[in-house]
Amino acid sequence: MKYIPEPFKIKMVEPIRLTTAQERREKIAAANYNNFGLHADDVYIDLLTDSGTNAMSNAQWSAMLTGDEAYSGGRSYYDLIGVAQEIFGYEWIQPVHQGRAAEKVLFPVLIGRPGQVVISNTFFDTTRAHVALANGRPIDCVCPEGLDSGLDAPFKGNMDNARLETLIAEHGDEVAGIVVTITNNSVGGQPVSMANMRETARIAAAHGIPLVIDAARFAENAYFIKAREAEFADATIAEIIREFFSYGDIFTMSAKKDAITNMGGLLGVREEGEHVPDVRSLVIAGEGYVTYGGLSGRDLAALAVGLREGMDEDYLRYRTGQVAYLAARLDEFGIPYQRPAGGHAVFVDAGKLLPHLPWHQYPGHALAVELYIEAGVRTCDIGSYLMDRDPATGQEQQAPLEFTRLAIPRRVYTQAHLDVIAEALGAIKERAGSVPGYEITWEPKVLRHFTATLRPLS
Repeated sequence: MKYIPEPFKIKMVEPIRLTTAQERREKIAAANYNNFGLHADDVYIDLLTDSGTNAMSNAQWSAMLTGDEAYSGGRSYYDLIGVAQEIFGYEWIQPVHQGRAAEKVLFPVLIGRPGQVVISNTFFDTTRAHVALANGRPIDCVCPEGLDSGLDAPFKGNMDNARLETLIAEHGDEVAGIVVTITNNSVGGQPVSMANMRETARIAAAHGIPLVIDAARFAENAYFIKAREAEFADATIAEIIREFFSYGDIFTMSAKKDAITNMGGLLGVREEGEHVPDVRSLVIAGEGYVTYGGLSGRDLAALAVGLREGMDEDYLRYRTGQVAYLAARLDEFGIPYQRPAGGHAVFVDAGKLLPHLPWHQYPGHALAVELYIEAGVRTCDIGSYLMDRDPATGQEQQAPLEFTRLAIPRRVYTQAHLDVIAEALGAIKERAGSVPGYEITWEPKVLRHFTATLRPLS
């Protein structure tokens, strides 16, 4: 595939250091084989996440200089709310410091009784954790195509709406909410179609269930709809976003992704109603006053600019093109991944690349460690290691797929960096049978992958 040229020029650079393989073996051992424990200075190419790792534009940096740092009612707050209301069409918008903060204040209000269930096309880690922390039970309900990494289908992030109907019939009034994650991160950054969203919304409305959009990658999802759903070939990205969000009732957003900022999040309610007063109270108690929501005025200003920049079609063509280019390079080496490539990352199918490792030896994590040792590239597991234990039984949970996620920060790395990643994976494939599995030696109760300690198995 031809590399999509950057629709920008580089004005500032940050030096990065390439360590030796022996140094990297020592560094990862000192970090207890947890990539989150590595010092960033010891990482050459950092694909741990695309969250908050973006390069902001000159317009964003300029806006930060005019940020209003008033505790209450600052100008930057009103500027941001005006932009967000225009883009999403929601009546009530609340800034928070990041996406998990929006989840933290929403789910205790949405889940009214212990044991209620929340159904999603697939929960990502923090959303799943906040449902559990609010004494709810998360249930994944992705379409069957999303669970076949070798299948090339346009909307593998879709909700399985037939199963959704069955789950609602089974749980009845115990269904507290439905969550549509765009793009569907845990199954490979795969998009959700407008047709699928319409049907999910119809089902939710018919049963009086609130429909929540996890909107971290809202612009990438809209770009895929334009590219792959014939009805929207001539629609603008803004028009697609506005219609998609019209089918939801609430949205949470980590603005550290498609709004191209280093910090920030949003919570939106389409029509201000019964949930807003309780959510607002939790925001004040946990995040700060509602007109700053845990963010400085300069962060609010950068976010207002970034929301628009992230919707630019030339930028989105380049953004998704980078991911497609890396996937095409992996094809050259015969590396299996979730097809087609998603919007923010390539999800290598570590279960297929390392078939000698059972799921409880965490092949996705094993490949992530090996990639760091091979080339100083930091990535993370999206598989069974990511899954916390079942809160009811304490048993390990097997993920449907064992991925290593290569998450590409926005406007940060070049074609040469992507070539290094592909060639490193090609080298690992040649010795795949010697890659060890891992076992956990200590883990916290929730979100274990951030801080757990591990050791390699012989």
